[in-house]
Amino acid sequence: MKSASRLERVLRSGRFAVTAELNPPDSADPHAVYDRALVLASVCDAINATDASGANVHMSSVGVCALLTRAGYEPVMQVSCRDKNRIAIQGDLLGAAAMGVRNVLCLTGDGVQAGDQPEAKSVFDLDSTSLLRTCCILRDKGQFLSGRKLESPPKLFLGAAENPFAPPYDFRPLRLGKKIEAGADFIQTQYCFDLPRLRDFMTKVRDLGLHERAFILIGVGPLRSAKTAEWMRTHVPGVHIP
Repeated sequence: MKSASRLERVLRSGRFAVTAELNPPDSADPHAVYDRALVLASVCDAINATDASGANVHMSSVGVCALLTRAGYEPVMQVSCRDKNRIAIQGDLLGAAAMGVRNVLCLTGDGVQAGDQPEAKSVFDLDSTSLLRTCCILRDKGQFLSGRKLESPPKLFLGAAENPFAPPYDFRPLRLGKKIEAGADFIQTQYCFDLPRLRDFMTKVRDLGLHERAFILIGVGPLRSAKTAEWMRTHVPGVHIP
């Protein structure tokens, strides 16, 4: 069963869609989320709630989404496979859907060595592609991976991430195709600071007809300074800055 999310309606209408990531707080104060969301809501069609991005712990994606839906905002719940097995992930997906979350971005997740707690144990029971398939089974077949039936399946608009700027470059469009085949309705890319590489990637994507099967949102972001650019290039996994 497909969702009726605001983000999906915008994309299917052919309009230009804008999403933005909300920096999750290191706080138990809900107003820390509301204050951040207020800045984004007037200019965004949906707000991404990150899931311990960079393997650094913050308020959970489920918690942020619960607060956003309570306040009437349109969240995109990011789900990382690094920290939870399929049992916990399926439970989170049902819980989020019950709170009104309709958009889910499926991620494998950065390795724990990228974060500030490298002694943590990784799970990776699923990866982004198998997570997409899991979401489709919940949504379209109305059952868990075990085959047990759901009383009411979640309505989900499914997303995946892609990085056109990481080698091997010829493999990237094929990898994207596998994610779309697994059920991705929309794609969000890593930050784009290399337009020639993006153009080459999108040429291959169009040659494969993938642009007609999923909505592709290109990641953009400002660089405050050369120092910021150097820090991002060194510390943010997947970011390529020429």
